[in-house]
Amino acid sequence: MKICVIGTGYVGLVAGACLADMGNSVICVDNNKDKLKLLEQGIIPIYEPGLEELVKTNTAEKRLEFLSSIDYAVKKSEVCFIAVGTPQKEDGSADLTFVYNVAEEIAKSMNGYKVIVDKSTVPVGTADEIEAIIRKNTSYDFDVVSNPEFLKQGNAVDDFLLPDRVVIGSNSAKATAIMQEIYSPYLRTANRIVIMDVKSAEMTKYAANSFLATKISFMNEIASLCEKVGANAEMVRIGMATDARIGNKFLFPGIGYGGSCFPKDVKALIQTGKEHDCEMMIVQAVDKVNKRQKANFVSKILSRFGNDLSGRTFALWGLAFKPKTNDMREAPSIFVIEELLKHGAKIRGFDPKAIETAKSIFTDKIYYAKNAYDALKDADALLLLTEWNEFRRPDFEKMADLLKHKVIFDGRNQYERVKLESKGFEYFNIGE
Repeated sequence: MKICVIGTGYVGLVAGACLADMGNSVICVDNNKDKLKLLEQGIIPIYEPGLEELVKTNTAEKRLEFLSSIDYAVKKSEVCFIAVGTPQKEDGSADLTFVYNVAEEIAKSMNGYKVIVDKSTVPVGTADEIEAIIRKNTSYDFDVVSNPEFLKQGNAVDDFLLPDRVVIGSNSAKATAIMQEIYSPYLRTANRIVIMDVKSAEMTKYAANSFLATKISFMNEIASLCEKVGANAEMVRIGMATDARIGNKFLFPGIGYGGSCFPKDVKALIQTGKEHDCEMMIVQAVDKVNKRQKANFVSKILSRFGNDLSGRTFALWGLAFKPKTNDMREAPSIFVIEELLKHGAKIRGFDPKAIETAKSIFTDKIYYAKNAYDALKDADALLLLTEWNEFRRPDFEKMADLLKHKVIFDGRNQYERVKLESKGFEYFNIGE
């Protein structure tokens, strides 16, 4: 099938490469020509396991190409995926400017029936607006479909190639059949395509992400109470997770969620509720707890070292919002670093993949370590903020020699208190 994907950000690039890998002819479109040149050379602007190989292979096989012309791509394609950004406005709502601009350009380029697929995360009612824009600018027949993505950063390629479900929001039997054909190669062992109306599909993405964020914030709130009453949040988590009705995913206490999806989608759902006179009380609490969790972590540091951190240096392990990505959007590390800098501290940060991203945010305000142990040199304490695998089994003896004080603030509960305290470390974690 001939497909174009407009937008080569995280979602668009993964979708385009994976669709090409199943034999489709895919044109990825972007207005950033420098970025396109890099992609043509197989240079990927984001870190995502397996993506670089897919791009290189399918570009070499001529199934995947990168262009700047929407007009050419639309005319050559049967199906057009919209995968441009929907950044957050100041009021928390999604800015749909890019989506609507692309819809207008698609309409003006159409040369026959097209399926327009909204892959971007958009609020309920967006497909109706897209349809109105396209209808105003073309006389050709078309259908608008909602096909929300459920890709986990760090596992996005596998999530696309082996999806646990594919949600297709369509009000057209013709468009539905075409979408089923596109996804059928990924679902040969089981039919996990969920067909629904367009508005329900648009809502599904926000509902799913907000529910997962709710589980995280609920566990973090329980962890805060555990610290007050003398309970152990890890034991509570295990007791909860073994209940099949609850499950064990997204129940780990920590310093809060981040990334491009959960914070933005939670705020957008809150704003959608306001626009329709439906107060989203639970979702509002989720957002509030997440903000508080980051502040609580900083409070632990200030309680140990005092409010004046002048002359203090802190080593940070992990800058990305989660492992296996270089994405720092809404990362807890940003809040922690900014707060410590306000109190006069110096920061030595290390992340396996997000150093360049951090430099674009903090420039020369912090020191960027060459490796994990370089970050520890003469630091007053280690702050573990991202649970990369390489941080799980460090050389604690070497750490003790490098640190000025044997103090660890574990924002991801990776280490064992008894083991660290037996080695002379002060250990601060979440929920204990």
